[in-house]
Amino acid sequence: MLADAELLSLQLVEYGVRLAIDDFGTGYASLSYLRRFPVHRVKIDRSFVAFVPEDPYNVQLVSAIIAMAKRLDLQVTAEGVETKAQADFLREQGCDLLQGYLFGRPEEPSSCLVRPS
Repeated sequence: MLADAELLSLQLVEYGVRLAIDDFGTGYASLSYLRRFPVHRVKIDRSFVAFVPEDPYNVQLVSAIIAMAKRLDLQVTAEGVETKAQADFLREQGCDLLQGYLFGRPEEPSSCLVRPS
């Protein structure tokens, strides 16, 4: 089954689809996926972001994830950004995109529709 997923991901990339590893660093989102799939972006799981910049261990961990991704020419998104201190730290580390409640709450799909006038 994994071989099928690898083949499908290569075909998708040929069509211009860009792939991301969501929840990077947890569970099934392992380093081996960086080798097996044509990934363009990693999304750092919110469980790591929640403790920066207060917790020195998580500061080092998130910094290492961002540095590794940059060395592999991957873009980086941080999930779960809720404070200005987190956003400032992540920007200083070179994180490309930030998402979380600091920037906006999830909305119902219907609120995003454009109604004809």
